[in-house]
Amino acid sequence: MESCTNEDLDAIIETNLNSEQLKQFNRIFYGQEDHCELKLRLSTLMASKNENFQVCGYSFAASKEEARSPRILKFGLVQHSIVLPTHKPLKEQRDAIFQKVGKIIDVAASEGVQIICLQEVWSAPFFLCTREKNEWIEFVESPTDGPSIQFLAPLAKKYSMVIISPILELDENNVWWNTVVVINENGKVMGKHRKNHLPSVGSFSETSYYSPGNTGHPVFDTKYGKIAINICYGRHQALNWLMFALNGAEVVFNPAATISEFGESFWGIEARNAAVANSYFTAGINRVGTEVFTVKNKYEEKQISRTYYGSSYVTAPNGVRTPSLSKCSDGLLIAEVDLNLCRQVKDHWGFNMTSRLDMYAKELNAVK
Repeated sequence: MESCTNEDLDAIIETNLNSEQLKQFNRIFYGQEDHCELKLRLSTLMASKNENFQVCGYSFAASKEEARSPRILKFGLVQHSIVLPTHKPLKEQRDAIFQKVGKIIDVAASEGVQIICLQEVWSAPFFLCTREKNEWIEFVESPTDGPSIQFLAPLAKKYSMVIISPILELDENNVWWNTVVVINENGKVMGKHRKNHLPSVGSFSETSYYSPGNTGHPVFDTKYGKIAINICYGRHQALNWLMFALNGAEVVFNPAATISEFGESFWGIEARNAAVANSYFTAGINRVGTEVFTVKNKYEEKQISRTYYGSSYVTAPNGVRTPSLSKCSDGLLIAEVDLNLCRQVKDHWGFNMTSRLDMYAKELNAVK
């Protein structure tokens, strides 16, 4: 598979439309004429240039209310490539990723980010495509005191930041899970959520590594807002998104590791649809870069190559969305939102009032 060379959609559009045409495109495609870009610090722009990652920020406003003050939340998304080739010692690979991501978190903190979400299995190459398991076991870790937690917890405490860390979990019975750990602003683990829906598409099957999650649809009531995490493939399941809404989520993050063959054409649609249908903010985070693995067995030695298309973005409950991060570059996307918009959109559209969940529950229960 070739490395990412395709030009980003936003660049194609901006190059080929005049200013008035661009306004109309933005109004229809993004939901508003102006992207409402945040003014970033000069030090942020310099750091992104020096460390070679993209950074951008956008704001989402809500209507002013008499009875409630604005509930402003600033959250960030991090997409990144691996650093070292996959044949290098596993600890060296992980430490190099730690160093890269740590610098991006430092920049996010300088911009006042309160919650940050990393991509699926962020501290390792996505070796799940190899069908090998024992060879990669050192990347699987404890959700309470594994290497990723030990690295991120001090950063969470230092910056009073909630950090969402998707890892591969090894539980007390030596069973693997695809898990997200939520670390609070004091550096303590709030809890975890295990991936509900696992892909088995063609020759790729995550069921070779772990079972579907058993944690339901938890919502984490953080200091800054109520959040949930819909891990990667779960975005294809409308009811998965729905349950996080029914449990009170205000922002639902979708950390992913997905390639063009697995739905690039609807990557920008699913999380956006979920935001509209469920009256909360959604954030899709996808890794970037090409990862090459050499797989050996007694019959052959072959290479497996997978290229990820990034394109992380945020959508508000009214359907307004940000431009995507790059398809090819590491990046930090910052969103400043007013959580009051969730309730305002619910009141306007009345989706909860008209949802008829009792009817659907009855019919689903009757399905054989």
